[in-house]
Amino acid sequence: MEQATRIFGIRAVIEAIESGKSIEKVFIQKGLSGPLFQELNRHINKANITASYVPVEKLNKLSKGNHQGVVANISPIAFVSLETLVEDSQKLSTPPLFLLLDGLTDVRNLGAIIRTAECCGVTGIIIPEKGSAPINADAIKTSAGAAFKIPICRVNHIKDALFHLQTYDIKLVAATEKTDNTIYDLDLKKPVAIIMGNEEKGVSPSILKLVDHKAKLPMLGSIASLNVSVACGAFLYEVVRQRL
Repeated sequence: MEQATRIFGIRAVIEAIESGKSIEKVFIQKGLSGPLFQELNRHINKANITASYVPVEKLNKLSKGNHQGVVANISPIAFVSLETLVEDSQKLSTPPLFLLLDGLTDVRNLGAIIRTAECCGVTGIIIPEKGSAPINADAIKTSAGAAFKIPICRVNHIKDALFHLQTYDIKLVAATEKTDNTIYDLDLKKPVAIIMGNEEKGVSPSILKLVDHKAKLPMLGSIASLNVSVACGAFLYEVVRQRL
């Protein structure tokens, strides 16, 4: 990640959190203590920010300055709230198309998906705050800058986002091999949200219980699955094809 998206020092990180900066992760030196550290810890917990306790050598590599035992990675993009994203989608002249990523961990897969989503006119991308690949310099590079052009939302839990979308009559479609239906069997002309899962485990079982439809891509070769970014592209372009 570029140095421009990294800050260090306890007070600087506290102020960044208080000002509403989108912080991807905070690295904290093992054994750190004191009143200022306790204040930082309260802010981290309140904002639900991922923290990792590491040896001082790790922090020395992350920062050349006086890091005071704390280094934070700031997201280079500004996230939108779920409420704003969905409300704005209701004003569009075309049916909204959302993309939810359930536990994607590979940064380059994430970047490639963002690029494809922007090309397909996706209304917005929704990712979980924890357990997801960060939108860092590598992701943005792989997205060819599309990360700056498409609304991206981070939520505490994907489930909450699904419930919220359902209140707006947005059809939920999960990409999974655990079904007999293909994506070509579905009517995707109305408001829809496509859910793509983790690279290895796919969409989590608890999410699959909540969706309106499950769909897969037909596999004609001997390999059982596609790379998630390729599969995502196939799903999104079927939506595009139906809506043209």
